[in-house]
Amino acid sequence: MLSDVSKMLPALKVYPTADLDLCRTSLDLLPRLGARLGVELFVKRDDTLPLAMGGNKVRQLEFYLGPAVRDGADTVLITGAVQSNFVRLCAAAARKLGMQAVVQLENRVPKDDIAYNSSGNALLNQLLGAEIHCFSEGEDEAAADANLDRIADELRAKGRRPYVVHLGIDHLPLGGLGYAYCAAECFTQFQELGVMPDHVVIPSGSGLTHAGFLAGARAIGWGVPVHGICVRRKAEPQHARITRRTAELETMLDSTGITPADIMVYDRVLAPGYGRMNKQVMAAITYAAQDEALLLDPVYTGRTMAGLMDLVKEGLIKSGSRVAFIHTGGLPSIFAYQSDIVSGLSEREAKKGGPVT
Repeated sequence: MLSDVSKMLPALKVYPTADLDLCRTSLDLLPRLGARLGVELFVKRDDTLPLAMGGNKVRQLEFYLGPAVRDGADTVLITGAVQSNFVRLCAAAARKLGMQAVVQLENRVPKDDIAYNSSGNALLNQLLGAEIHCFSEGEDEAAADANLDRIADELRAKGRRPYVVHLGIDHLPLGGLGYAYCAAECFTQFQELGVMPDHVVIPSGSGLTHAGFLAGARAIGWGVPVHGICVRRKAEPQHARITRRTAELETMLDSTGITPADIMVYDRVLAPGYGRMNKQVMAAITYAAQDEALLLDPVYTGRTMAGLMDLVKEGLIKSGSRVAFIHTGGLPSIFAYQSDIVSGLSEREAKKGGPVT
């Protein structure tokens, strides 16, 4: 972590961290995409974090793997979807720290094409030498964590020293601390620019990025509205999840200030569900690429940009507002969704009579 930002959140020093070469990511203006949407648009480039193709999970893993390093673990275990960015980055972080990775891939997305199951993050897991297990029960977080604990017990019986990264709701949200830190970092960058955003738009999946950013912002006295775009669950259960996670993180940060009105989740671009493409997501990916050469993935950032576009369209973010979009990475999954993207581009070009302009 960078010491100048850490001073803004003194409670962070209580928690051990792993050295993953974290650096300050850039905050860039997107003038052409902003003009298309009618807002002044900035992007926080956490996709550029320097570990195995980057992404938001690097910040989270710094805190998740701190106890593993402290306790002398030799193996790290994690569970996630077949194209999970968290799984890929956990495998990479384990290797960087001299540990073995054991990953459990859950059948969350109804896709059986070769690219989805063998390219992108799935390919990188193999390249990183992760020991791979499959789990067919999909969305059951408790069952997935329980099976991971069972594998860890088997490793202990063989003399290994495993450490399990639990992502279920019943475990401490250590990863959220990484995004509390990101909020402080982002705040200082806007201060340096001499402007402040009217809104922040961020993915809302496991909830640690969304809740962590919100808790960190309020802990440093930054009252900016933080819109979480639902990428996995509908608004009602996600609202409950973020409410719980922010309360936990406030306690961990020894701070107060989050009100019910601060918990904002938006699910109007979620259908047909987690990891599944729709026309709004395809449009967001295409516009970002062709307006700004900014690459977005179909699962998280593409859907989040689609949500931002919809918030502006619906007037929930007013025309002319200054907006910060938190780019959480996930770029390897672009290749896993090759068939969806090619099909979407062909459909858009046929409808418009040529390439998107």
